[in-house]
Amino acid sequence: MPTPPDVAPHSYSRDLARPRRRRRRAALVAPAVLGVLGVLGVLAATGCGVGLPFGLGGRDELWGIASPPDARSAASAAAHAGALDVVIDGWIALDSVTGAPLLDSAAAAPGARPARRMAVVSTFTGNRAHPELVRALANDDAALGRVAAVLASRVTGAGFAGIVVDFEEHDARDVDALVKVVRALGDSARAAGIAPVVVAVPAGDTAAYPARPLLAGADLVLVELYDQHWGGSSPGTVAAPDWVRQQLGRRVAEVGGGRLVASLPLHGYAWRTGGGAQLVSFEQARALAATAGTFLERDPASHSLRALRAGEWEVWVSDAALVRELAAEARASGVRRVALWRLGLEDPALWGALAGRD
Repeated sequence: MPTPPDVAPHSYSRDLARPRRRRRRAALVAPAVLGVLGVLGVLAATGCGVGLPFGLGGRDELWGIASPPDARSAASAAAHAGALDVVIDGWIALDSVTGAPLLDSAAAAPGARPARRMAVVSTFTGNRAHPELVRALANDDAALGRVAAVLASRVTGAGFAGIVVDFEEHDARDVDALVKVVRALGDSARAAGIAPVVVAVPAGDTAAYPARPLLAGADLVLVELYDQHWGGSSPGTVAAPDWVRQQLGRRVAEVGGGRLVASLPLHGYAWRTGGGAQLVSFEQARALAATAGTFLERDPASHSLRALRAGEWEVWVSDAALVRELAAEARASGVRRVALWRLGLEDPALWGALAGRD
């Protein structure tokens, strides 16, 4: 089988290995993409952001999430910054022993700038998340205060306006600790003028990641509407419209659409027969299909693109049409902020669709 090159590794990235336990509980499938990009099609082509008529401050917002170590991701963030209200292109890891915030990487996009640049704050180091760090900080007020203060200083010093707190591998027993740490980080960030403070959650795991308590320390909740199928599962769509509708609906029922960001997938996976899978971009999926003399075709049930070579491999990937449909599902649910994960893996037609040119 021709093997598509994987996305460059990142200390925070867990795309290929396995879904987080919280994702396993959350059968996240994003709805097929027809309408939201049509709605998002009023994006201004002037480089001033999307300028959509809803959401925070009366406008819809389009966010992009990059993974800077991947050159394609950094390049996409730079090229399309003017079409985005927010670019999340910084990654800050908390040291697994001390909690000290370490600026893992950042992609300073040249040229047109988004309204805001933000950074992810994570406990993911050494190829895994460290939920034990969150528990330890929750039991040590002095240490938690120091970490929160240093983090705020590091964020402002690096030029980021806001943060996305993304703590993985927690379960229902950790809710109190998680809420306490998020609140401390959020309070310190806001005192330093950092906004918004966002917390990322898997769509379906409302037991370990309940949105309402987390909003005591965060301004917004970013709902990760992926992976319905992942590198360690059987082949299938990364996110289907009906799945997204169901999963996002649970979060809307918790806190309302006005406090949510719907994060949608730009990627896909290629599964080898007999086991093993790779994260792939749209272009990699299309090239893989071409090597077999076939094409990516729309799956009628999930609205995702799919191709296979019998006995060798099967690939499923998101594209511009699916993202539009998933975005439409988000807006129909009352969610006016849409994020795109992960920049650099997208169907090139996406940006034309967003700008209303398709």
